[in-house]
Amino acid sequence: MNLLTANDRIGAYPPSFHAAVNTPLPPFLPLKGAIRADVCVVGAGYTGLSAARHLAERGFDVVVLEASRVGSGASGRNGGQVGSGQRLEQDALEAMVGPDDARRLWDMGEEAKALVRDLAGRMGLAFHPGIAHACRTAAEVDHARHMADHLARRYAYDQVQPMDAGQMADLIGTDRYKGGDLDHGAGHIDPLAFALGLARTCPARIHERSRVTRIDGTTVHTEEGHVQADHVILACNGYLGDLEPQVAARVMPINNFIVATEPLDPAPLSRPVAVADTKFVVNYWRLSDDNRLLFGGGESYGYRFPKDIAATVRAPLAEVYPHLRDVRIDYAWGGTLAITMNRMPCFRQVAPNVLSASGYSGHGVAMATLAGRVLAEAVAGQAERFDLLARLPQPRFPGGVTLRAPLLALAMTWYAMRDRLGI
Repeated sequence: MNLLTANDRIGAYPPSFHAAVNTPLPPFLPLKGAIRADVCVVGAGYTGLSAARHLAERGFDVVVLEASRVGSGASGRNGGQVGSGQRLEQDALEAMVGPDDARRLWDMGEEAKALVRDLAGRMGLAFHPGIAHACRTAAEVDHARHMADHLARRYAYDQVQPMDAGQMADLIGTDRYKGGDLDHGAGHIDPLAFALGLARTCPARIHERSRVTRIDGTTVHTEEGHVQADHVILACNGYLGDLEPQVAARVMPINNFIVATEPLDPAPLSRPVAVADTKFVVNYWRLSDDNRLLFGGGESYGYRFPKDIAATVRAPLAEVYPHLRDVRIDYAWGGTLAITMNRMPCFRQVAPNVLSASGYSGHGVAMATLAGRVLAEAVAGQAERFDLLARLPQPRFPGGVTLRAPLLALAMTWYAMRDRLGI
């Protein structure tokens, strides 16, 4: 499967607000011929660049292969939210893996957040604190209050402020929600600037426009060369294609879409926090530095984007902010991320000395960055945390790789109907 777009082939970043406001790095040369490395990392998003950085800091000679440009996939096109914990809430994790492993997973999530803050600070990038979770029903508000108390009591995390309907409306500028909470310990960053910073400061050999065509043992082949390595890390996430069938059966590529409006005065948010709501197909938004509303919503499956992304996202935007129904949209773009059946990341040893991490399910800014550190630890022989994540149950998608997209699309139609009905 060839996942390259026309932009990929010419080495251009896909159009987005993030691409418009960030200066790209000078291109890294494609791989040509045969080279040797201790570790070959496939993919130059958050996972791959973080893995390469942490491996190089441990003294490994690392080569990174990227099919397009560094950070050009979901790492450079997402909403930039840096959430607490894991993608699943702690009560669900406690039921899934027990209290001890749930605690370890919580601690890893907090470490992930701290790692992003630390790296962003070293790059001179702003980390804006605060993510509001906007609930659509009274039952969801009650659950949010329960979870805030649960995190404070069991995990000593007292950063979550429950909010009633009036407080939420004052914060986010719409009365469409019944309340929720504000996580002061979470936050948001410029996602592409973060990816570019990781690449700029990465002490590894990076080759762009070097699509991997196959892997034989630990020899990684591109169209114009190959890397003979001792270890291989697959950090492809939604762009894995059919490179590794074991992972592809458990990790589904989906597309999510974002718009950037014209600068708004007044801005709908009273504070520069990020917001995510409780719809199954989540709406999420924040303000840019120049008061544009960056609003994400809508999904598709496989690798096809809708013809009119702006129209796709305008519909949920207008539901949340009816007064912005006719606002001018200056940028509209999509990105391909990856989900798993249970929304927890998929860590696997797919062959001797070949490791993979992907499927962050919308929680990837923090967890993908930490995944790079965990993969580096495993390569260095300290695999306890990799093994913990690899123990998480990861069922295959029904229907296998061929039928997973149409079956998921059918299921999502049902959930979309529930969202519209407020169920």
